[in-house]
Amino acid sequence: MVLRLQPEQDLKVTLQQITQEQGVQAGFILSAVGSLKQATLRLAHQDQVSVFSGYFEIVSLVGSLCLDGLHLHMGLADQQGQTLGGHVEQGCLIYTTVEVMIGISQGHRFRREFDALTGYHELVVESL
Repeated sequence: MVLRLQPEQDLKVTLQQITQEQGVQAGFILSAVGSLKQATLRLAHQDQVSVFSGYFEIVSLVGSLCLDGLHLHMGLADQQGQTLGGHVEQGCLIYTTVEVMIGISQGHRFRREFDALTGYHELVVESL
């Protein structure tokens, strides 16, 4: 699946909506390029999200997509070339565009299930 997201769209919200609309049961990000004007990320080992304002190029976007939710991590570069990255949260606003290529595994269904060991909803892969 190939997508071109538009200015002002929320990256995570839009990808979740498309996942639901298209019935994606086992998707994964193959490639993504584009820019943001605001990034909302949960940084490593932090409970709270951090909001970064400015102009950012997406240098990496990876993760899984399913009807139960998304798990995305993103690396960004700012106007000085400094990088930051983390877990993608709602509030990543597109500046110009984001082009996303999504692969879909036809023989699997992904779901997210709470894992008491980690405290998060973790990926469960089922064969169809």
